[in-house]
Amino acid sequence: MAKKILHVVGARPNFMKIAPVMRAIADRTGSLEQMLVHTGQHYDASMSDVFFEELDIPEAGVNLGVGSGSHAQQTAQVMIRFEPVLQQYAPDWVMVPGDVNSTLACALVASKLGFRVAHLEAGLRSFDRSMPEEINRLLTDQLADLLLTPSSDADENLRREGIADCKIRMVGNVMIDTLVRLQPKARVRTAALRSQHSLEGPYVLATLHRPANVDNPRGLQEILGTLNELATTLAVVFPVHPRTRQQIAALSFTPRPGLRLTNPLGYLDFLALEMGAQLVVTDSGGVQEETTFLGVPCLTVRPNTERPVTITMGTNELVTSAQILEAARRKIDPSSAHPARIPPLWDGHASERIASLLEEGMR
Repeated sequence: MAKKILHVVGARPNFMKIAPVMRAIADRTGSLEQMLVHTGQHYDASMSDVFFEELDIPEAGVNLGVGSGSHAQQTAQVMIRFEPVLQQYAPDWVMVPGDVNSTLACALVASKLGFRVAHLEAGLRSFDRSMPEEINRLLTDQLADLLLTPSSDADENLRREGIADCKIRMVGNVMIDTLVRLQPKARVRTAALRSQHSLEGPYVLATLHRPANVDNPRGLQEILGTLNELATTLAVVFPVHPRTRQQIAALSFTPRPGLRLTNPLGYLDFLALEMGAQLVVTDSGGVQEETTFLGVPCLTVRPNTERPVTITMGTNELVTSAQILEAARRKIDPSSAHPARIPPLWDGHASERIASLLEEGMR
């Protein structure tokens, strides 16, 4: 009898993680079957639908339609709506990726009902409990029966927290699986995107969405001012998260001609711009990983990162909003470049290793 895998996605970052795993499992016909549950945590078409299309993710068997709300409201609604779906499908494994509210909510329900939980991207730590994602990561890892890690530092974090070695498997980075597969499709979009955004020469790509950066008017004003200053020498493309756009409107901010504020981009368009950028300014965990693999200089506007391997091996550097301009000028100076390395098992085959673990009956 085929083992049943129930995947959970809720927010944009998780779509890139679950897509290659579902594809690898689909190739194991007869031994594994699967169903996808979309919690609806990201429900805007620009943040959800386009990713299903571009990543070729199968249509969700169930959409819980949770929508927005406070952390407590969102987590509670996911738990309430997920429980009957879980009981009806009765999977052998519940696969929860990442660190969003849906991740923890579904892991908690599954664990209490006695279903085995596999945490995809386990063991990452920022050591900053003021981040809601850190709480989600810590608790999900304590509940999980199988911890699928992207790098050796994640393994070390889990062992330090008392997780048994028999539960930990370093499989590599599934985000890179998606990047490797879709890189050729993204590359052919480059010329059209350059034309669309009037990018005749080198440019900077910026993406910011974390509350610490965009929900604080003074901090956001400082970041926008820095990007405006940077745009006097290099074009800056800034795809704006819907929540961030509301904050910018409240500031009555006027961008210089070199700063292009765009609507959110689909995965392929963003990857195409990322591949060609002189520099990326971000607060996204996934973008830190992608730029490391691509060898593109990256500035992360955060005091910490749960992906330190992107600093020790990759192109990433942590900065404050006040440090962006000086660090950007240094990063784009060819004389300051240093060779970046790709972490072990970031090879485009992590999802295949995961499917093998599930097929072989990991205990």
